[in-house]
Amino acid sequence: MRHRGGGLLGPGFVSGASDADPTTVASLAVVGAATGYMLSWLVVLLLPMIAVIQSIAAAVGASQTSIQDAIKRRYGLTWAWLALAGVLAVNVMTLAADIEAGGESLSLLSGVPREIFLIPFAGAVAWLLLRRSYLRVERFLSYLPFIFICYGISAVLAKPDWAALLHSLVSPHFNLTPPVVTGALALLGTTLTSYVYYWESIEVSERGTKPSQARAMKADAAWGALAPGICFFFILVATAATLGKTHTNVQTAADAAIALQPLAGRWATTLFAVGLLGSAAIAVPVLAGTSAYVLAQTFGWRASLDARPQEARPFYAALVGSLVVSTALAFAGSSPIALLYWASVAGGLATPLTLWLLVAIASNATIMGENRIGKRLAAGGAAVAAIVTLSSAVFLVTLL
Repeated sequence: MRHRGGGLLGPGFVSGASDADPTTVASLAVVGAATGYMLSWLVVLLLPMIAVIQSIAAAVGASQTSIQDAIKRRYGLTWAWLALAGVLAVNVMTLAADIEAGGESLSLLSGVPREIFLIPFAGAVAWLLLRRSYLRVERFLSYLPFIFICYGISAVLAKPDWAALLHSLVSPHFNLTPPVVTGALALLGTTLTSYVYYWESIEVSERGTKPSQARAMKADAAWGALAPGICFFFILVATAATLGKTHTNVQTAADAAIALQPLAGRWATTLFAVGLLGSAAIAVPVLAGTSAYVLAQTFGWRASLDARPQEARPFYAALVGSLVVSTALAFAGSSPIALLYWASVAGGLATPLTLWLLVAIASNATIMGENRIGKRLAAGGAAVAAIVTLSSAVFLVTLL
């Protein structure tokens, strides 16, 4: 993928866009409807957290290695297998949820049952990747999820309780009720999920980034988190101001679209469906690609979306296989919103291991050389990993 070096948009933009995937949108809608403005402070806190982790991942990529390859070389196959298991488990579940979301968005636009679209949607993604055409449309697709900025206008028009929102931001409150604990873990899990920072490191590495460009890549990664983070806040506020007033249980995509009614009226569902389709279209290839890359790096296969399928058969087989398995899971018949939400919770439970390994690798002079991250960035990464770990522990204790 070395030809990606040109253009104004860096890998941070693509990784950031993929973070605004359907699981994130669904989780924010569920949390906003169930808890109102209570977790708005956490959504704001996510901005620097995502920026820190993406910057660390970019630094690893700039050292001309990948997270998984570095884990294998530094800590051995046992840790590499554990990281692989964690990444694949969450990726497959999230991929299934996002494929189902793609089908649901097409269903909302056409009125045809979503099951009709699952195989064609996954097949179209596979075709683009196998034909090496995805890279040509990747930048365009990366803009589509930002249609969710419309939630900002809708949030204002919905006349939110500004006093309650401000109180939540300046005086954060957290209780141990299941909706709040689960919601917090879902938000952390969906925005700090491993595929986003793995993909960041892969893209930076395959650009052939020079040491002199490392700082620019880290800045690109941090800025790439800004627009999605703003969208996240808008979605939560708009949902809290509409569905949150009655604590409506969000079960379908049409329910989530209600938060856009103050802006779009009867076109709210259509607007939401277009944004959902765009977010699925950018996230599904990234998820499938990340799964294939991590498998290839664990087993030493050639891995590149620039390579022809016949030149990297195991890599492309893993890519298509992840789409096949996830599409089969999407036919399980579960509610799209429920599957998206619980995929986020699964991400929260699985990502602490890879977060800690990421920080350890990026702080290691032997692996990173002159690209080793500084003490402040390492401390920030450790703090993020600790917060996600603590959230996972609180969730498990509350569950038990």
